[in-house]
Amino acid sequence: MSWLAELANKRTPWVLLALTALAFEITALFFQYSMGLEPCIMCIYQRTAMLGLLAAGIIGAINPHAVTCRLIAFATWGISAIWGYFIAKEHIAMQNNTDPFAFSCAFEPNFPSFMPLHEWIPHFFAATGDCGNIDWQFASMSMPAWMEVIFAAYSIVFVGVLASRLLVKKSL
Repeated sequence: MSWLAELANKRTPWVLLALTALAFEITALFFQYSMGLEPCIMCIYQRTAMLGLLAAGIIGAINPHAVTCRLIAFATWGISAIWGYFIAKEHIAMQNNTDPFAFSCAFEPNFPSFMPLHEWIPHFFAATGDCGNIDWQFASMSMPAWMEVIFAAYSIVFVGVLASRLLVKKSL
């Protein structure tokens, strides 16, 4: 268990976190621009959560020996992974609901007014799709279902690394 606790002190695992998140972001852009799948508001929120994971990896990789960097990286990782999981879960519920009046899908993201990302970078953050549509499936699972699995994996690894650090009684 101590090897798992020591991972946070090394740069490679943080870089791996950042690279996997970057790969998922590139994949999302491929689906949007090459395959023509329009992202909905929930997709944009999941994309934002994935950017949080990318940021966590970068922050952790900057100086993995500094407690402050690790604390910020751990907090960003945990919040992004768990928030992304719940957004994906809610998106699946929207897709599986047969009552069209049971949910409403906003037309633009609810970003803070001081940081309207959907206006600054519309090619990345603008929501142009419908949350209820299932436009893509693989192994009979929709995109949000796969994102739920992906965010669950990030969350499980986060909990495992954090728990091992706390059990080995090391500083974060």
